[in-house]
Amino acid sequence: MSNEPRTKGERTRARILDSATELFSCSGFNGVSLREIAAHAGLTHAGLLHHFPGKEPLLLEVLSRRDRADAAGLFPRIIEPDAAEPPRAERLRRLVAVIARNSETPGLVSLYAKLSAEASAPEHPAHSYFVERYRRLRAEIGALLEELFAAAEPPVKAEPGPAAVQLLALMDGLQTQWLLEPGVVPMEALVRDFLGRYGLHTDEVPEG
Repeated sequence: MSNEPRTKGERTRARILDSATELFSCSGFNGVSLREIAAHAGLTHAGLLHHFPGKEPLLLEVLSRRDRADAAGLFPRIIEPDAAEPPRAERLRRLVAVIARNSETPGLVSLYAKLSAEASAPEHPAHSYFVERYRRLRAEIGALLEELFAAAEPPVKAEPGPAAVQLLALMDGLQTQWLLEPGVVPMEALVRDFLGRYGLHTDEVPEG
């Protein structure tokens, strides 16, 4: 079944989100207005407000849309508590695949880099969103690494929590460097190297 928006309203919302993603990626949250997003999407200001009551709700939906797509494949229980999770080896492979995909979407990488930095200010509208996002990612990646460390032969004697924090920091830091010099920073290869230091190789991880 196609995931494409089917109704006119859904198509319009998707167009608004696409435009907001592009403009937020270029200028950050504070550097673009709702009127500019509306014009980019081919709508009037009032037409945009019919779908999103303000810039803050629009920003949060832009962020949530991407995160929902990633979570569906990596950590489906974030979206649906009763969902069946893929085997741990497949989740690790999908995590690395997200990094590979990011190499093909510089606009979205730029969006997250800009907004996560802006959102460090407590008054920023996405501050709570990013705080919760990182808490969730630390917990989910930490739980995955705990499973992988225990299943390794021999078991990895490392704390999964700190390793998850380090992995997230590596991924975010690599994205910033990659945005500056795409041809110099091989994000996927460097993340694979980090995982390999814990004995985790995506083509050798035990299934389960």
